[in-house]
Amino acid sequence: MNILVLNSGSSSIKFQVVQTDSALIARDGDRCLAKGQIERIGSLALVAFQAADRPPLKEDAPLRDYRSALDRIVRWVISPESGIEGVTSMADIHIVGHRVVHGGEKFRASTLIDDAVLAGIEDCIELAPLHNPANVRGIRAAREVFGRGVPQVAVFDTSFHATMPETAYLYGIPYHLYRRYKIRRYGFHGTSHRYLAYRYRVLNKIAKEDVNIITLHLGNGCSACAIKNGESVNTSMGFTPLEGMVMGTRAGDVDVSVIEYLSHKEGLSLPEMITLLNKQSGLLGLSGLTSDMRELLEEEKENGDRRASLAIDVFCASARRRIGAYLAELGGADALVFSGGIGENSPVIRQRVCRGLEPLGIVLDEARNAALKKGQLGRISKSGSRVKIDVIATNEELLIARDAFRAVSGLPQPTFSPRRSRKP
Repeated sequence: MNILVLNSGSSSIKFQVVQTDSALIARDGDRCLAKGQIERIGSLALVAFQAADRPPLKEDAPLRDYRSALDRIVRWVISPESGIEGVTSMADIHIVGHRVVHGGEKFRASTLIDDAVLAGIEDCIELAPLHNPANVRGIRAAREVFGRGVPQVAVFDTSFHATMPETAYLYGIPYHLYRRYKIRRYGFHGTSHRYLAYRYRVLNKIAKEDVNIITLHLGNGCSACAIKNGESVNTSMGFTPLEGMVMGTRAGDVDVSVIEYLSHKEGLSLPEMITLLNKQSGLLGLSGLTSDMRELLEEEKENGDRRASLAIDVFCASARRRIGAYLAELGGADALVFSGGIGENSPVIRQRVCRGLEPLGIVLDEARNAALKKGQLGRISKSGSRVKIDVIATNEELLIARDAFRAVSGLPQPTFSPRRSRKP
């Protein structure tokens, strides 16, 4: 089957066309036939498509909304211009799979989308006002383009973390506020962390129950996950993706009293404060230059910029603290896994994150780390390191495609049941 995987953002759509079925899943032979993205939807959009080994398509196009953007994607996918084998009409796209950021406590597994499920996703908008509205627009656009005859499936970022115990997901606020408003740590990047646990298991030829690792998804958004017996037991992002480590533009953990204090000092409203913490903080706010780690490393190397170095150091220290905390949470781990745009491609950041962790059994082999070029994967720990260090490329789209196939085919798929440390 050919699955169109969509990741709809506030003004963008990323996509992949993935070929998968039971036989391909069994031998890990799924194929990405094409991928791309459209950015700046609503104005003169930036289009970038790539199919197999063909030259990439890059152009500007006036795309006013998600419907017109998705229509542009589909027209290219089925055209001779893309040259995708076996995809020459809309009938050759069998399922649409959607990344949905927030499923709340209701959605603990990937789900076929009907009107009730769509309403449930909309109910979660107040929990993820920056993300779920875009996901809903993507679903509605796909309904308009494909009609009701093509099944759609929602795959939730939060579902993998549903296995966290109460001790991990509850905040220290009055319990009735959790019961009334579901204020708790949900965690995000769940599909990425789930893929890393799966890929680590495949690479090491072990059972799911033997996967005891710490995963770091380091990109513009960053999160860590403690995985025990193949399940998430703690993660760094919380009620929203703002909590946790320092990120590209997000502040990460901040004393909430800072909001009241700065609001008074700077005369900022609550929405302005949330914007500051989400969009103007992190690497961007600390450096005063950029949220792009590549540019900060270049600025540090060429000009010795102090604030660029400071931003990088705070970022790495933030990740290092999570590693230490999760080693304690797990009672030790078999491996530390780096992934995401920064984690996969920056030997410098991997080295600086691991600096000083030797007493905890995490010993980086600097030669192996430096030799692992951009886009390459492998083990970068010293042979005697008690905790292995791996670099594994994440592939959320693959899991979304597989879940979509399973949901439509009626096959069993991963479900994530909540844990309780005790009854309230």
